[in-house]
Amino acid sequence: MAAAAAMATAAAGPEWATKEPCLMGIDEAGRGPVLGPMVYGCMYCARSYHDTLATLSFADSKTLKEEQREELFESLKMNSSIGWEVDVICSKVLSAKMLKRTKVNLNEISHNSAIGLVRKAIDNGVLLTEVYIDTVGDPEKYRVKLTEKFPGIKFVVAKKADSLYPVVSGASIVAKVTRDRALRNWVFDETAQNMHMNTGSGYPGDPNTIQWLKDHKHPVFGFPTLVRFSWGTCTPYFKNGVEVTWESDEVDEDAAGYGSAKRQVTLSSLGFTGFKRKSEEIESSGKGRCKFFQARKLELVRKFQ
Repeated sequence: MAAAAAMATAAAGPEWATKEPCLMGIDEAGRGPVLGPMVYGCMYCARSYHDTLATLSFADSKTLKEEQREELFESLKMNSSIGWEVDVICSKVLSAKMLKRTKVNLNEISHNSAIGLVRKAIDNGVLLTEVYIDTVGDPEKYRVKLTEKFPGIKFVVAKKADSLYPVVSGASIVAKVTRDRALRNWVFDETAQNMHMNTGSGYPGDPNTIQWLKDHKHPVFGFPTLVRFSWGTCTPYFKNGVEVTWESDEVDEDAAGYGSAKRQVTLSSLGFTGFKRKSEEIESSGKGRCKFFQARKLELVRKFQ
């Protein structure tokens, strides 16, 4: 994502966080839109600072105006008693994970991002004892999952956590402002003419967003990387696209035996050496392999000089 370079990110864990028990809040921004990244943000502080944190006017970012969110974000960045971090997951990554052969759904992507933020804080020496998080999916199942990964930490997983716990409200502001800035400063990788950022809200139900998708679709190349092309909203636009046939998808009729060859390679890796020679002969001869490799006389190389 071109705008990623413009992102600010928090420094490594401050000294106080390595000496005092800390609590953390985690929340996301941009889960539902068809455009732009999904951002997970966290904020943490010493447990002894919690009462003070409650007086700093943090609130669910959705209830605040953009100017208020920006002011609060700048104030928490300047506050030496607060630490924060973000994970920006770009549209291209979201779609690739959701459309890959072994699909990763949005809930799992979200869980992994939150887990990554907790792990990064621990790796930076933060003494985390409590984590408050806005739920994705069933709260209890999510809590158990997190507790199994980090058994020394107390997890509180709740719906609307950003309106219940100030530390999650702060995380919500971190995530929302980061995503807003990413969109505001977006620089297209693509070079087509007449591209613009008058996208509306980015949500599938917004007429301005729908019009933007119509204006920016391409019959061959699809959408710019700003778009989460795995979203169902995009499916109707692919119907009039140019059909592309990839050489690597054109497998010979004889390739039916290749599945067994792959199985034999797997078995040999487990110690079943009786299949090894046969699988090597199949791979080196090119029989049963894709025409792409056969036509170019590409051979399997196991050792480099």
